[in-house]
Amino acid sequence: MTTIAAERTEAPSPQRIGLGTALSDAATITRRYLTHIRRQPQLLVFSTIQPVMFVLLFRYVFGGALELPPQYNDNYSNFLLPGIFVQAVAFGSTQTAIALADDLSKGVIDRFRSLPMARSAVLLGRTTADLVRGCFVVLIMTVVGLIIGFRPDPLGLLGSIAVVVGLGFAMSWIYALVGMSVPNAETAQAAGFVVTFPLVFASAVFVPTETMPGWLRTFAENNPITHVAEASRWLATGIGDASDHLAWSLIWIAGILIVFVPLAVRRYRRMS
Repeated sequence: MTTIAAERTEAPSPQRIGLGTALSDAATITRRYLTHIRRQPQLLVFSTIQPVMFVLLFRYVFGGALELPPQYNDNYSNFLLPGIFVQAVAFGSTQTAIALADDLSKGVIDRFRSLPMARSAVLLGRTTADLVRGCFVVLIMTVVGLIIGFRPDPLGLLGSIAVVVGLGFAMSWIYALVGMSVPNAETAQAAGFVVTFPLVFASAVFVPTETMPGWLRTFAENNPITHVAEASRWLATGIGDASDHLAWSLIWIAGILIVFVPLAVRRYRRMS
């Protein structure tokens, strides 16, 4: 913190900060959060263990009892892994709320706000660090999937990962707003769980939506998690045609960013 303060002592006032300086500030904040993860690797380990447990649980406990669409030829790994990617980044994005709430309670955000740096830099730095962490978790999930039978197309897999981490980045901005609107990290964690849990489990992440009752199926099929999961499967495996889901995924990601980036920055500027 002292180092950052020293680096910004002669920086221009916030009113005159340009885009280049704002990006430089955001890069500094991103490095700070990534350094924090490097010094506390248990944060990354526990972020990875949960999705690995879901992979093994659904692949070997529930997978044999589920009825898949015929085009998957009973290869549940090809159906499951793209969904696990989405589940991992969705739950991982809640870390943005927890970290910001924790920084607020410790006065770290007040120190940032006292510096002549772009108001959006702290939030952009935090969400970018979570984007990097999300990419790492998805790569770990890919390795686990390959071991248990996941067989993606290499180029399609890159597109699949891109759309999944895009959703994670967008959701991080939702939770940035949540993190600045709750009193402490415990409340942020509870709020993130309450929002993310029904979105993930009432979706096509683990099972086809055709098996759900009508009212729940309507919700699941219009859930952004479902659109991204189906688009991710199509890109990674080439099975079926999910171009509509890909279009809806991009619309949802863009819509979330358009709405929540300004709201989060506005909330940051108005905090007392």
